[in-house]
Amino acid sequence: MKHSKGRKRGDDGDQTDDVRNGSDPFQRLLGLMFKAHPWHGVSIGQEAPDVVMAYIEIVPTDTVKYEVDKRSGFLKVDRPQRFSNCCPVYYGLIPQTYSGEQVAGMFAKRARRKGMVGDGDPLDICVLSEKNIPHSDILLTALPIGGLSMADGGEADDKIIAVMRDDAVYGGFTDIAQCPSALMDRLQHYFLTYKSAPGTTQHKVEITSVYGREEALKVIRASHADYRAQYPELSSLWPKQL
Repeated sequence: MKHSKGRKRGDDGDQTDDVRNGSDPFQRLLGLMFKAHPWHGVSIGQEAPDVVMAYIEIVPTDTVKYEVDKRSGFLKVDRPQRFSNCCPVYYGLIPQTYSGEQVAGMFAKRARRKGMVGDGDPLDICVLSEKNIPHSDILLTALPIGGLSMADGGEADDKIIAVMRDDAVYGGFTDIAQCPSALMDRLQHYFLTYKSAPGTTQHKVEITSVYGREEALKVIRASHADYRAQYPELSSLWPKQL
């Protein structure tokens, strides 16, 4: 089935189809027959890092923490949310990213710390939208506006903050400074406490700083470079430029 002539390059479906349905006939066949792995088989986006694809694992109504099973690509139950706190935004990952040497180096420089390593996971993303999306395991197009410089047990675990493209309330935001302070406070509180056990007074999770859009774009570029170094065998699926 042909794409509509009215679709512009950069539309959600085209970003994935252009990569998976390339010149390799075998790759095209796999793309037509099987669901893509949300980390490896979905494109980061042809307009990345300014516009990225986000795979959503958790929505604000979830009382269970879900995350992608790295081997199969299925969404799995990680653990029930502790206490009554739920993630206040749509939370997931940016495909074709990896928190490795370059991401850790940026964190170490930003936080003035030595010995940092990446957590070995795809880059996390929090997406703001006024729309009520009832379930996860979806893709949406997001515009990065900043990030949280977060460390988890000595590992760099940055959280990119973004807005859903064309969102009526948040879509016009261009930097994290425009976000309501109450929402940012709730988001930071969630990440600082979401792994805490009852009675815990010390947390291994810490947020060293909040950064703006330009730093977020650099982190995304670094995470994609780390991904390329980690998975060179998947080079045919990468965007031509980033």
